[in-house]
Amino acid sequence: MVSSLALGVRDERGPLDARKLSRGTGFSLAVAPRAARFLLRGDMTVAAHAGPAFGAPIPLGWGAAPAAGNRVAMWLGPDEWLLIGTGEAPEALAATIEAALVSMPHSLVDISERQIGLEVFGPAAALAINAGCPLDLRESSFPVGTATRTMLSKAEIVLWRRETQRFHIEVWRSFAEYAVDFLEEAALRAPL
Repeated sequence: MVSSLALGVRDERGPLDARKLSRGTGFSLAVAPRAARFLLRGDMTVAAHAGPAFGAPIPLGWGAAPAAGNRVAMWLGPDEWLLIGTGEAPEALAATIEAALVSMPHSLVDISERQIGLEVFGPAAALAINAGCPLDLRESSFPVGTATRTMLSKAEIVLWRRETQRFHIEVWRSFAEYAVDFLEEAALRAPL
């Protein structure tokens, strides 16, 4: 039997398609739009050449997540970045980046089908996330535009603060329901 992945067919279903997510004045959850997602590994030369090809600057320090239009690059480590192009075809974007890096040692891995994005927003968003995340999410410690790899209870996530009361969470698809259940339960207990 040949799988749909072997034939190059993408599964358009999401793990949360049948789920009604929390919507309220204090706390809301939404599935982020489909996106091309890549893990890029390489040195500073790779970062310098990948940025213009990707269309957003590749950050060189902790927590930086510069965005340009529908693209964002998040620093995950000294030689690792998460690149997200919302609404983009992964194949075309990968080809553009690879062409710019053809002569450099690097790794560019398409993780578009591995992860899903969640938008968490409202006055209780930080409190709900902090119920399972060890980071200090006060804006003075984790300002708008900051992103990092961390944990949400038992699930590894990448957390990006987009606005004062709006966060983007990247989580593996297999942990998406767990993350939503955790956040919704935490939001119920958050004092407003």
